[in-house]
Amino acid sequence: MSAYGSALRWSLRGESLGTCGIGGCGILVVMDIFEEVVRMRRAGERGALATIVHTNGSIPSYESSRMLVRDDGSIVGTVGGGCVEADVWAAAKEVIVTEQPRKMVFNLNHDAQYDAGLICGGTLEIFVEPVLPQPILYIFGGGHVSTAVAPLAHQAGFRIAIVDDRESFANTERFPMACEIYTSYAEAFEKIQPSSSTYLLIVTRGHSGDMRVLAWAVGSQARGFTPRYIGMMGSKRKVIAVYKALEKEGFSAAQFERVHAPVGLDIGALTPEEIAVSITAELIAVRRNAAALPNKSIKLSEAAQLLGD
Repeated sequence: MSAYGSALRWSLRGESLGTCGIGGCGILVVMDIFEEVVRMRRAGERGALATIVHTNGSIPSYESSRMLVRDDGSIVGTVGGGCVEADVWAAAKEVIVTEQPRKMVFNLNHDAQYDAGLICGGTLEIFVEPVLPQPILYIFGGGHVSTAVAPLAHQAGFRIAIVDDRESFANTERFPMACEIYTSYAEAFEKIQPSSSTYLLIVTRGHSGDMRVLAWAVGSQARGFTPRYIGMMGSKRKVIAVYKALEKEGFSAAQFERVHAPVGLDIGALTPEEIAVSITAELIAVRRNAAALPNKSIKLSEAAQLLGD
């Protein structure tokens, strides 16, 4: 049985697979899909939503029909069944991976592969868009840069969480947009479970704090968690010093390869507000899978050359 066939059978065991007509039952299924989208985003799950956006002629469904494909391949709703739906399901799986939407056009009048007794002939366009969790940015440190980054990143669509062991720095007065606030690093390390929608920004007040957080962050993959982004603020010399200190504690150079440090895009930022723009721009770039960016990140293998400059 194909992967799509398995997903279809899984859905029939307990999921609402299709509409019951254009009337009330169909509306209920649409509502179920939207409720499931909300649930998935809150739970940090990924998927893709396929919607019929245009029809012409006779098709086995109706305009605005929707099908939700979860990351595990299971589905809710329908866009008409048959080979069309199987192709849309396969495309949805690709959209989940690439996080890029796509439009599909099916000329049912002219393509024999879609003639399975389910259609009378026609054309339909289907738009497939990713369903992604809202990203969350954990800011470790509550200083000046953090107070500048938090509102800017929040406006860019990130949920904000603050971690600082000083209650006078980690509170709702300084960070009214924060959905989570931790005043203990140990508690934060225990409760935070990084995922593909998790962004970690390290801007603590000193080397020891940065080392502690970075060790936890780069070690998270060994514990079964993989954050989407790890960034640490500091000069090149400081970054190299932190890397070398952690290397002596057993961390490998490869574990620092994906760390963005010094953090932020290279735009010549100096003030906390400018640095916040640089950092937020980098967060957006990572979220949108942008390429060829003016990145400042260094590798441990470059340490000798950089320290000699």
